[in-house]
Amino acid sequence: MPHPNLAPPKPKLLVFVIAYYAESTLKQVLERIPDSVFGDFDCEILVVDDASEDRTYLVGREYQESHPQIRMTVLRNEYNQGYGGNQKVGYAFAIARGFDFVAMVHGDGQYAPEELPRLLEPLRSGRADAVFGSRMMTRFGALKGGMPLYKYVGNKILTTLQNSMLGTQLSEFHSGYRIYSVRALEGVRYRLNSNDFHFDTEIIIQLLNAGARILELPIPTYYGDEICRVNGVKYAKDVMSATLQNVAHRSGLLYQRRFEPQGDGNAHYDLKLGYDSSHTYALEAVPPGARVLDIGAGPGGMARELTKQGCEVTVVDRHAPAVPTLDVKVVVQDLDKPPKFEVHPYDTLLLLDVIEHVRDPEQFLEQLRAQFDHTPKKLVLSTPNVAFFVQRLMLLAGQFNYGKAGILDRTHTRLFTFRAIQHLLRDAGFRIKSVKGVPAPFPKVLGNGVLGRGALRLNLALMRVSRTLFSYQIFIEAESTPGVDFLVEDASVNSARHEDARAQRAAGQR
Repeated sequence: MPHPNLAPPKPKLLVFVIAYYAESTLKQVLERIPDSVFGDFDCEILVVDDASEDRTYLVGREYQESHPQIRMTVLRNEYNQGYGGNQKVGYAFAIARGFDFVAMVHGDGQYAPEELPRLLEPLRSGRADAVFGSRMMTRFGALKGGMPLYKYVGNKILTTLQNSMLGTQLSEFHSGYRIYSVRALEGVRYRLNSNDFHFDTEIIIQLLNAGARILELPIPTYYGDEICRVNGVKYAKDVMSATLQNVAHRSGLLYQRRFEPQGDGNAHYDLKLGYDSSHTYALEAVPPGARVLDIGAGPGGMARELTKQGCEVTVVDRHAPAVPTLDVKVVVQDLDKPPKFEVHPYDTLLLLDVIEHVRDPEQFLEQLRAQFDHTPKKLVLSTPNVAFFVQRLMLLAGQFNYGKAGILDRTHTRLFTFRAIQHLLRDAGFRIKSVKGVPAPFPKVLGNGVLGRGALRLNLALMRVSRTLFSYQIFIEAESTPGVDFLVEDASVNSARHEDARAQRAAGQR
């Protein structure tokens, strides 16, 4: 326990100065770092020269030698790593040395170091995981600060498009003034990002996917005589490509490992409600008050919704559901092993995105059927459609890449088409009552507004043209029938009963 008179330790801050051909500006940038930063934080400066062929590295070393009172490290990349690659060096340095925060400052002076204390405050107080300095929060402030009109307009257009696709309300995606919690950086796969300038967009997407708290604060704009090294057309293309890839990733259409948070667990199995989806269809298919066996319940979200409908629910999964205070019975069961749960007490069985995870689905369904009798049980099943047009296009391009989510989730052991899953169910003795396609969950990714709803309507329209080609998932309602072993036993029992009755009638007639 710390001594009551001892002050708490200062947070560890790395001021990371990213430098490229900055010999004329680097010294001034370092001198402009406020003294309060060194007083309020356990602070170290890191300068990383990205293989400049001028005196940038030497200027950094000279400043270090002339300021021995400042903890400072000056590094030089032997080969140019690019804007994004240089950031990876700085963030890896911060993580390896146990810093709490890392503030990126540009060595060309475009972003004012004097703003550091104000930008650091939300991180220090625990109100944010990342703070971005925005040049667009002050009306026309960027133009007054010298930002060229074409860059201003391009920034606005790109930011508007990205906000609409990511469901955000950031004023700017393209500022290079960033301060991160090192813990937030540890939670994203920044090492997989591009080495180019759109690294900044990719790390925003990663933070959003990880649920990080991003805060923007206004900063002044300064454009001097520094050389712009960004190809605007290529940058815009790269930014939009990364954003669209994330839309596809979050929809489950095209897995992108770099956009998956570290240690995500099964968070991607959350419910998709409020629009056409397998979960919406399933809730509509289960009558209120039904006795439901939710097999492969995952985090337990569906069980929660069913209890709201007055259903009596039992969940079966390898792990107990994560949803707390559920008024349900829980059976912990590996579905690849013989079932230790009974189906007799239930009238509805759910197999939502489960059958594709089972190692031997034929045996699994036969083991279920062994418990069925003459009383039919309703089966509600959903599974990915491996014939979805995106997968076909990927195959055409020579791609068949398993990932953490989507149709090619790497935990899937069997994949089905409409015909294949119906054949499997019929072989297991189920009478198929209805089959329909499910669109991709665009509102989950694009928001439940105009863009998300528009994409969903387009998907539904295309499904009317070809259900097999444009359905993201397959949704089936079926009815159980008893297995042959039950019929043999039941027939034997009934025959014996009839024989007894016949004998009794014959005895009564004597």
